[in-house]
Amino acid sequence: QEELVESGGGTVQAGGSLRLSCVASDSAYKKPCMGWFRQSRGNEREGVAAIDRHGSVRYADFVKGRFTISRDNAKNTLYLEMNSLKPEDTGKYYCAADWGTLASMLQTRPPFGTWGRGTQVTVSS
Repeated sequence: QEELVESGGGTVQAGGSLRLSCVASDSAYKKPCMGWFRQSRGNEREGVAAIDRHGSVRYADFVKGRFTISRDNAKNTLYLEMNSLKPEDTGKYYCAADWGTLASMLQTRPPFGTWGRGTQVTVSS
């Protein structure tokens, strides 16, 4: 069964940091690309960062220089290190895995791909 479980969300003041984790089942982790997405109230889900099995990465412009995506293959785990957080980073963060390319991963949306249930990130001003 394909499964992704996110953790690490919480409430932090602007300028602070959080580290999100996503533990994947073996079947989900076999997919070549993984990524982080977020959705705030009233807005559509948007791609934040993606990584392929070779470690190549891609970021949305609004997080470049602040967020870092990484993966630990020994632990079937995807990470998102978030620094210099802003109130506009508030939202529910989702982990996803898919068969696509790194170039297309940030555009992946349900029902395509395997998705976790998300973890809430709240940044106060």
